Amino acid sequence: MFQPLGFEQRSIITSLGKIVYYTNAGSLWQGDDKADDRENLVFLHGFGGGSSAYEWSKVYPAFAAQYRILAPDLIGWGKSEHPERNYQIEDYLTIIREFFQQTCTEPVTAIASSLTAAFTIRVAIAHPELFKSLILVTPAGLSDFGENYTRSIFAQIVSVPLLDRLLYSTGIATSGGIRSFLEQRQFAQPNRVYDEIVEAYLQSAQQPNAEYAALSFVRGDLCFDLSLYIQQLTTPTAIIWGEKSQFTGPEIGRRLAQQNPQAIKVFQELDDVGLTPQLELPAVTIGLIKKFLPLLDSQ
Repeated sequence: MFQPLGFEQRSIITSLGKIVYYTNAGSLWQGDDKADDRENLVFLHGFGGGSSAYEWSKVYPAFAAQYRILAPDLIGWGKSEHPERNYQIEDYLTIIREFFQQTCTEPVTAIASSLTAAFTIRVAIAHPELFKSLILVTPAGLSDFGENYTRSIFAQIVSVPLLDRLLYSTGIATSGGIRSFLEQRQFAQPNRVYDEIVEAYLQSAQQPNAEYAALSFVRGDLCFDLSLYIQQLTTPTAIIWGEKSQFTGPEIGRRLAQQNPQAIKVFQELDDVGLTPQLELPAVTIGLIKKFLPLLDSQ
């Protein structure tokens, strides 16, 4: 996988297996003996064919001089373990909680995207003591406000045994399949997709047993209605939402934010951006995170 300069790979063992994560270490970032006392920023990637911590790798180095950075590959993705199982919502709620509990001794700021951001909201509701603040990109349960993702045509197709793995190996875990998806569905502007992004997604998608987590996601096994939970959130939160996010548009985001204005301090829509502004416009994403951090700290 792709690892930014000045970062090293470490791992922990969770109840579902080994999680690999990337953290800033060494003389490049650590100027004194108090470096370990820096506040934690944890970056959590979303889900899709080939997802991994690479999704945030153009953003988190910008914060490495000031914060302790942790960017994990979640179970079933990237270099972390890929158990042969049909993943369920509770699996990811558990390992996200376990990751924070094992790697951080103080409340953290979590920066997460898409369905993982929605999971993080649920973990923060159940364990508010783990979190200082949340900065979330397109947090959606994908079945919000009564929508049922599992009824979609694609979800129905990949629910057919044998056909699901054939589609994964021939249509998802290929260079052409990944590039097509990124250009047509994930990014607002196809010319922002470059070869390194495709290769990083491809390496993750082709890990042994990578199809289990990806197919659980595409089938809808991990989807839920976030609107049923978000009113319980108490952690100060900022939300970023790409205007051209094809799976869940910004109108969903605004409705979710309006359900809990006490916790959700900011809702920022980004023009001409798709599902992952952290890859499509990383400099803009960095700027927004830097803007939101002190705002949320003051709450």
